[in-house]
Amino acid sequence: MSILERVGSPDDIKRLSVRELYRLAAEIRGLIISTVTVNGGHLASNLGVVELTLALHRVFDTPRDSIVWDVGHQSYTHKIITGRLGSFRQIRRSGGLSGFPKRSESVHDAFDAGHASTSISAALGLLAANARLGDPGSVIAVIGDGALTGGMAYEAMSHAGQLGLPLIVVLNDNAMSISRNVGAVSRYLSRLSATVRYQKIRRLVDKVILGVPYFGPHLHPIVLRIKRAAKAIFFKESLFSDLGFEYAGPIDGHNIQVLTDVFAQARAIRKPVVVHVVTKKGKGHPAAELNPAAFHGVSPEIQSSPAVQSSPEIQSSDPLDPAGAPAAKRPTFTAAFGRAMVAAAAADPRVVGVTAAMSSGTGLGDFQRAYPARFFDVGIAEEHAVTFAAGMAAGGLRPVVAIYSTFMQRVFDQVHHDVALEGLPVVFALDRAGAVPDDGETHQGIYDIQAYRAVPGLAIIAPASASELDQALRWALSASGPTMIRYPKAVCPPERPVYAEPFVAGKGVFVRKSDSAASILFVASGALVDESLRAATACASSGVAADVYHLRFLKPVDTAAFVEVARRYGLVVIAEEGVLTGSVASDLAAAVIAAGGDTKAVALGFDERPLPQARREELLSAAGLSASGLAVTALSAMAASAIAIGARNAGASSRSGA
Repeated sequence: MSILERVGSPDDIKRLSVRELYRLAAEIRGLIISTVTVNGGHLASNLGVVELTLALHRVFDTPRDSIVWDVGHQSYTHKIITGRLGSFRQIRRSGGLSGFPKRSESVHDAFDAGHASTSISAALGLLAANARLGDPGSVIAVIGDGALTGGMAYEAMSHAGQLGLPLIVVLNDNAMSISRNVGAVSRYLSRLSATVRYQKIRRLVDKVILGVPYFGPHLHPIVLRIKRAAKAIFFKESLFSDLGFEYAGPIDGHNIQVLTDVFAQARAIRKPVVVHVVTKKGKGHPAAELNPAAFHGVSPEIQSSPAVQSSPEIQSSDPLDPAGAPAAKRPTFTAAFGRAMVAAAAADPRVVGVTAAMSSGTGLGDFQRAYPARFFDVGIAEEHAVTFAAGMAAGGLRPVVAIYSTFMQRVFDQVHHDVALEGLPVVFALDRAGAVPDDGETHQGIYDIQAYRAVPGLAIIAPASASELDQALRWALSASGPTMIRYPKAVCPPERPVYAEPFVAGKGVFVRKSDSAASILFVASGALVDESLRAATACASSGVAADVYHLRFLKPVDTAAFVEVARRYGLVVIAEEGVLTGSVASDLAAAVIAAGGDTKAVALGFDERPLPQARREELLSAAGLSASGLAVTALSAMAASAIAIGARNAGASSRSGA
């Protein structure tokens, strides 16, 4: 039997020898690598914290003690040894384990996570609750040096030092967040090695002084003041001390025995303490060790979508749709954005790129290499990124801020106050907008439309292809005010001649228009245009003609012109890859209905509560936004309308006969 098969709970970790723990670490790494290779997920970050996680569970007792993982993308080992080994193979799959900590999944998960720099605040809150309720449990925040670039982490540390509660902050220093770390904090951590000597001397002096009979307890406070004065002279790097924390480290994050000893001491001192551990991101996987950024998030093995493959009736037969071309030859929206940025920068020296520790994830890698002086990675500090860009725009540059949709939730105030109210021409490129595969609730990009529609003067564009994304970026860079361009984590759909038509603010284009009068109009934007095209083909195969209209702009929208277009049809189905509440789709449907006439309108979108982890196709299908879902909605609505008309006609005939 393997060591791993003997571990059913954290208590089993405590019964293993150190030698067995290293064997267990190797088995866990093998399981993580084999699983992530198939399912996709965060590989390098999880491989780097295996021994660290085992040491934490060897010393502390969850759920009585609470471990709060910052971001949570390094919690796979934690999941494996807290009773979830049997279901680990289904991590990030629909109905399986989440790729992040989740309280509803296990009592050992103390706090849900998905975004960076939140752990210290949450852990301090848990500890304050423990103090109030008389709970002696320890609370540990595990935060990476990348997440420590976020200002929220320092706000929490300042408060923790003020409260003086025994918070344990484990600083996992691997010199990486997702992209290589930048900024003064990273350099500061690299200079802290001198404090190892200080810590050893301090513990020795404390032991000797306190051991002096009778006088020891009286001498210790005096010696403590002398030590602090000496430290101020000889150890200038005292950030954590200035914030009220004791400091231990740097410590080898792969030495289980040393980690265990230090964690036990940190728990015993009952003061705020930072335990600085140094780990290798991607440890145990040679390629990930050499290039941890490339192996931060690994894509799953390509699998066909059951929703598509089992429904041949929704395969496009449109001669303008080269559906036979392999998707592998088309770029992702992320790659298309990266290419468009390089082209834009070549055409205009004012164009600069800004990101928050996501240079590779947002497709700006090529831009960074081509124009290093015009590329700015601010670390995990989205709020700063936006206001920094606002300053550059005020100074005459044309900044493009590339941030995932889910992280735009953090910067509403900066976008509104620092960009929009001043009418500054900042471009926001929102990657992972809409249905985001595999990452679960915390990463769904379904709120940006509703959140930012109310921001004054902000245009929102949802391109449907790579060429439209390029055209959208060029349009935005020529605009006099701020623009948001949203696109999904997906392969770009096939190009169509209509996508080359120039952008006109507030106006859309017909992507499919029947020669004869059609009964149904599908209205969509972004990648849902392609779903609508296949839905229209499915309707046509059922004998009902359908056209497809691409909004292009989600703000502004020429509602009056749209209503005039919509009134030519018996049914208008408006799909939006965002939350339905407060959506453009619901407003347009209401406008069509309010205009009177016989046109029926249906709006489709996501529920307010985000869906858990699943493939993108599954997420769209669950919301009725897949091609088959759109077709079923349209045909069902047409059938219901025909029944209602028949019933009214029958009633009129009956009354006439009477």
